[in-house]
Amino acid sequence: MSIWRQLSHGVRALFDRKTADEDIADEVKQYLDEATEALMASGLTPAEARRAARLEHGDASVIREQVRSYGWENVVEAGATDLRHAARRLRRSPGFTVVAVFTVALGIGASTSILSVLNPILFDALPYPDSDRLVAVTDRSIDGAPVEVTFGTYREVADRGRSFESLAVMRPWRPTLVGEGEPERLDGQQVSAGYFDVLGVTPALGDGFDPADDRVSGRRVVILADGLWRRRFGGDSAIVGRDVRLDGQAFTVAGVMPPGFENVLAPTAQVWSLLQYDASLPSHDGREWGHHLRMLARLRAGVGLAAVRADLDAIARQPVREFARPAWASLDRGLAVAPLRDEVAGPVRPTLLAVLGAVVLLLAIACVNVTHQLLARGVRYRGELAIRTALGAGRGRLMRQLLTESLLLAALGGALGVLLAALGVEALRALAPPGLPRTDAIGIDGTVLGAAVGVTTVVGLIAGLGAALIAPRGDLSVELQLASRRSTGNHLPARRALVVAQVALALVLLVGAGLLLRSLQRLFVVPAGFDPANVLVLQVQTSGERFDDDVATSLFFDQALQAVRGVGGVLSAGLTSQLPLSGDFDRYGVTLTPADEAGADGGAFRYAVSPDYFETLRIPLQRGRLLDASDDRAGAPRAVVINASLAARRFPGRDPIGERVHVGRTDLPAYTIVGIVADVKQASLAVAGEEAVYVPAAQWYFADRARWLVVRTQGDPADLTTAVKQAIWSVDADQPIVRTSTLPHMLAVSEAQRRFALIVFEAFALLALVLAGIGIYGVLAGSVAERTRELGLRAALGASRGNVLGLVIGQGLTMAAAGTVVGLVTAVVTSRLLSSLLFGVSRLDPLTYVGGIAVLTAVTVIACWIPARRAARVDPAITLRME
Repeated sequence: MSIWRQLSHGVRALFDRKTADEDIADEVKQYLDEATEALMASGLTPAEARRAARLEHGDASVIREQVRSYGWENVVEAGATDLRHAARRLRRSPGFTVVAVFTVALGIGASTSILSVLNPILFDALPYPDSDRLVAVTDRSIDGAPVEVTFGTYREVADRGRSFESLAVMRPWRPTLVGEGEPERLDGQQVSAGYFDVLGVTPALGDGFDPADDRVSGRRVVILADGLWRRRFGGDSAIVGRDVRLDGQAFTVAGVMPPGFENVLAPTAQVWSLLQYDASLPSHDGREWGHHLRMLARLRAGVGLAAVRADLDAIARQPVREFARPAWASLDRGLAVAPLRDEVAGPVRPTLLAVLGAVVLLLAIACVNVTHQLLARGVRYRGELAIRTALGAGRGRLMRQLLTESLLLAALGGALGVLLAALGVEALRALAPPGLPRTDAIGIDGTVLGAAVGVTTVVGLIAGLGAALIAPRGDLSVELQLASRRSTGNHLPARRALVVAQVALALVLLVGAGLLLRSLQRLFVVPAGFDPANVLVLQVQTSGERFDDDVATSLFFDQALQAVRGVGGVLSAGLTSQLPLSGDFDRYGVTLTPADEAGADGGAFRYAVSPDYFETLRIPLQRGRLLDASDDRAGAPRAVVINASLAARRFPGRDPIGERVHVGRTDLPAYTIVGIVADVKQASLAVAGEEAVYVPAAQWYFADRARWLVVRTQGDPADLTTAVKQAIWSVDADQPIVRTSTLPHMLAVSEAQRRFALIVFEAFALLALVLAGIGIYGVLAGSVAERTRELGLRAALGASRGNVLGLVIGQGLTMAAAGTVVGLVTAVVTSRLLSSLLFGVSRLDPLTYVGGIAVLTAVTVIACWIPARRAARVDPAITLRME
């Protein structure tokens, strides 16, 4: 039979069975007629020939059934029959179906939601052509940690490197857009001219940046993001070539990026301008040698990371006269290179991997729970399966039916799980820690849906294979007898093993949540180096051409500070160029006079502050004095306060008071150290030993145009937000206040990744506890039903209700104890995944493990109580009459 004929015949058989059966009957009749004629030709009479043909080939009805069973449509029809039968069985047990479907939905929904976050960050290729050729290049600090590069290093690598097709550098830029509508502070980047060429993306409008403009005093040009262009300029295609005003200066629009452009290095960027650094590198004291740029490169086709590292090592080890390096950019420790995807995902990878582990555990618990429910339910249908076996159904046929039922359950749960995942994605976006990359790409796409279907299928197969343990085997008479007595004894060990697995997995999640909770508790009692209570913080960004003058900038901030001090409820106020735990990382090299080897490393946080800053934040003075009003004026002796870590490292064994240091530029007079203050946490509460210097704002060699105002209040600082803003605007109403918060809130946000992981673990641990409790309850309820006669006899022989309660609860606690032992071993092994998220607590913290066991024990007792009470109420008289 040709393939087309088989296909057409199968389709006709599926949708028109009567016609298909008639066709088969005609074919069989023709076949038998031809066999009969052949026998008649050999000399047999018609009756003898017909009888011989039937004896040789079989009865026509049997042949028709055999022919029908050979078609592909038979497989489809059998599957549809199994599906209908499974649907009827599930419809007859609505309670079981709802619980099982919802259990699967929880597992599938949680895993799909988390995968929608993990997929774009950890697994997907970046949204650029040949993104596997994109790498990030960084300098190295004295401890090997990555450090942003200098413009001089970028120029040298661009000139001497042989592995790169193109390179670019960038830095954050936050200009204020004025002129059309209200002033608006924008997130953006200042980039070298080849930035978009490295990414492989071109503007949708305009030609982009001209390298000729990327020089000192070059033409001011910008590229706009599509969203900004549509929102502020109405999507006017004539915008290219027109001027817009940023920070009071005119910039010519050189292009508009495509609507789908995703900037993974600065996801919130809406505008890009050129760096316009001096490519001739005239001196070591300019901005060209500051460690504040991120370097991005596109590799040549066919070049691997090993070749790139060799190329960069050769550049670092062999300095040339054309690129004379200052001490703090010597490249003595070499340059590091990593795929851009790893660079983007690196900061959040430990958190996401920990969350992935949690969702795998929850999915496993859901799978075990459904298997247990199917096994418990199957016991009630044991008689039906035994009868079907007695009527000729093979074990494979029964297993296929059970697998169909479990797959149908999984499919229903998977469909509901995807709906729950859609809600979960929105929740995860809301909970996502600041700095989580590629948030715009988070969603349920084809890849995530495909994974959800795959996970659903695996869950259905595992649950179905586990439930197939109930398929009859051995003596059918015994099976029928067991079924008639509703005995579940043969399968209780398997069900108990599943409950043990649930308890073990639940304990692992409980331990993970407990470790993260204990870690956060320890973290938030770590001294931050200042008192955050009742402190309001606001960042003010000056805008306008008049602030190109340092004197005007300093005057504005001094007047704004005085105005804020006059607000009722303000105890003190101060200014700083950067704020602890705000995400600011303004570092400058610190060099002793005479220069020392330690000073070459640089990398101290630089704070340009007003004298009241220390008082407002209550930063403790350890030695010497703080900065005062006499220091905060031009022409005063240059004074600096350092922190304890810098003093310990740069001045071991001696008093640094009175010593002189250069901060940043070495061509200016040195600062004299007048005091030492306690360390302040800048990058994170978990990072210790960060070096810092505090200089009077008036003595720094340029006026910071963006500064933080810190205000200590008598009551809730949030209540004074409006009054403080009005005081600033009373000096100049055109200056944007771009960030407003309280210090306690900033402390919480600084550890958002740990908090995110904790919330996920807590939610999953709670679900795991519920599922484990359901499992224990199910086993004990089935056991009580099975042992009704035994319990009645015990009561008749004198067992008290307390004895019966203790017997059933003891059975539940035994399963929980076994699961606890397995779970403890598993938790000890898997807790390594959380090590990078822990602070001040060991992954083997005994208090956490004891607490997890206590919570699990309490849930076990609650799950045991209802079956135990039911067992204690068994009437021995009824039981004896049943016997």
